[in-house]
Amino acid sequence: MINKERLVNEFLSLVKIDSLSKNERKMADALLEKLRAMGLDPYEDDTGSKIGGTAGNVICKIKGKKEKPALLLMAHMDTVVPGLSKKAVVEGDIIKTDGTTILGGDDAAGIAVILETIRSLQEDNEEFGDIYLAFTVCEEGGLFGATNLDLSKIPADYAIILDEGGPIGTAAVTAPYYNKFKVVFKGKAAHAGMEPEKGISAIMMAAKAIAGMPCFGRIDEESTSNIGMINGGQARNIVCDTCTIEGEVRSTDENKIKDYSERIMNWFRKTAEEMGGSAEIDLETMYPGFRLKDSDPVIQLLKRASELSGIPLNLQPTGGGSDTNVINGAGIPAVNISVGMEKAHSTEEFIRISDMEKACEFLTSIIKAAYSYNHQ
Repeated sequence: MINKERLVNEFLSLVKIDSLSKNERKMADALLEKLRAMGLDPYEDDTGSKIGGTAGNVICKIKGKKEKPALLLMAHMDTVVPGLSKKAVVEGDIIKTDGTTILGGDDAAGIAVILETIRSLQEDNEEFGDIYLAFTVCEEGGLFGATNLDLSKIPADYAIILDEGGPIGTAAVTAPYYNKFKVVFKGKAAHAGMEPEKGISAIMMAAKAIAGMPCFGRIDEESTSNIGMINGGQARNIVCDTCTIEGEVRSTDENKIKDYSERIMNWFRKTAEEMGGSAEIDLETMYPGFRLKDSDPVIQLLKRASELSGIPLNLQPTGGGSDTNVINGAGIPAVNISVGMEKAHSTEEFIRISDMEKACEFLTSIIKAAYSYNHQ
């Protein structure tokens, strides 16, 4: 049976831990200790050294009564800024930030739900199949923990990632491909007061390129693009010779993201050349998208869990990326399910205790449904 008090205390202990991307050492140590106290044998991989972080992914196998189908349960250890010295405030059913930082429920809630669900199954002597746990680093920084996860050591049939918002029972079954880009516009420096006509302003070049972008914002119902950063110039009295912009393109359609990305990059080059300058472009695909069908076995698993728990299933697309993208791209069918987080990545973030309890119930039903699948 889910222990509400233990669940809340676990969550509160986790959100107190500073765990910004690439600085997850304290969180990793805490989870290694907690898993060992549960009688498990966790280990930490070498992802930290690969990405320049302080910790690697924390991984653990829980031997079940049956090998197949095996489940991989995942949540990430890192948080976004402002995420240092977090102080959670409990008001009735609500746990919220004190308004000076994020709460960190993204994704401490996912971790707490996984830990409480496993503890409950152990205490109730429930039968379940093989379960793998993976708590990843640097999800917020670019899904680097999941990307460096050695899945050859995790032979799971399905993956359940606990890193979604919305009502409990919500599952993200479609997510976009993601391209990031960095463009350096290059012009020519000159004295702005004495001979501005001899200069070529890279700032004006970037401004014209951005203003005329052929695909910006909500491109269509499957695709978006954005310019998130711009930087250039040395002084007010110098015609700027270098200006850098950084942005992204997303689409759940692989052909569309290729087409939109190409059109935008071509526009940047054309604009720069027409103004007498140039554009150096770095375009990189960060992670693949995915689109699960209603008939896919992992969706059928969620439907059986919904029937067992009585929690309505809400299948929906998402415009965000998560570890789910990486795991699906690696060939393990994966879904991202809600743990009830609200207003994540903001100083107004909060979560309902009752939603975390319900998330434990739903996850328990997923594990039970997997165990009963083709089980004689």
